[in-house]
Amino acid sequence: MRSLFPGVTLLCLLASPAHAQLRKVDDVSLAAANTLANAALAACQAQGRHIVVSILDRGGNVVAVQRADGVGPHNTDASRRKAYTALSTKNDTYALAAAARNNPDMSNLTTVPELLLLGGGLPLMAQGQVVGAIGVAGGGGALQDRACAQAALSSLPELDLPSP
Repeated sequence: MRSLFPGVTLLCLLASPAHAQLRKVDDVSLAAANTLANAALAACQAQGRHIVVSILDRGGNVVAVQRADGVGPHNTDASRRKAYTALSTKNDTYALAAAARNNPDMSNLTTVPELLLLGGGLPLMAQGQVVGAIGVAGGGGALQDRACAQAALSSLPELDLPSP
């Protein structure tokens, strides 16, 4: 019986995955989130616009939220939901909103409770992988919110810039 135990133990060890490892994943740090938020606020303030900006990590957790003075309270949740939509769908929310309007197969996206199909949300990509998302709200419309979010991306050289 004693000689059977080492053999069974060895078989159990051999049956486990040979190369099981944890994946290394990049994520948005607090410092990176604050850099992005400050850049978005500055871009909008330069145009006389006041916004709320939310940055989410790759898991959908809020890393940073900043709100300029005088922005309506509903914009805080809108910026988070735009970021969540961009993260979840891995798409620019402005383009996603247009696609949902023009493609009957995508129109049901407007009924998913957490998604907000308005411009201003962008996935944050690094080396082709989603590492987080930015959402901007309160800038006076979808195109203005989107422009402020896009301007923020250039503040972090590690991020992939979207194609024009």
